[in-house]
Amino acid sequence: MSVILCFILVHTGFAQKNISTSYADSALIYTRDSRLDELIEKQKQLNLLNQSVSGYRIQIYFGGNRQKASEVKLDFAGKYPEVPSYLTYQPPNFKVRVGDFRSTFEARKFLREIEGKFPTNFIVPDDIKLPPIN
Repeated sequence: MSVILCFILVHTGFAQKNISTSYADSALIYTRDSRLDELIEKQKQLNLLNQSVSGYRIQIYFGGNRQKASEVKLDFAGKYPEVPSYLTYQPPNFKVRVGDFRSTFEARKFLREIEGKFPTNFIVPDDIKLPPIN
């Protein structure tokens, strides 16, 4: 959103085509640069691509062995197919994180369920996928 505001402030003097809008039931008339609509549309498209929010996951593996990380992920997926699992590489280590929890309360509840079943179990802040809208 700050990108849009910065663009508007920098380019206010260079407006090429203005759009004026008025309403029959109001004396208000507002004028805006037509490029503003383009920027808003671009921001909408970016928001559709990045559908994540800040939340929490449980890290169940951390190490340099890719084969071991894959095995841990597969083992978890077999035991908890309804919980998403993610394998990431952050040089020089692989991480397996599970869940898309919006609060630490949700994460702690699941952590108690899996305690002792995997090499490491701890809650980490992470960008999580948005939950589906019903």
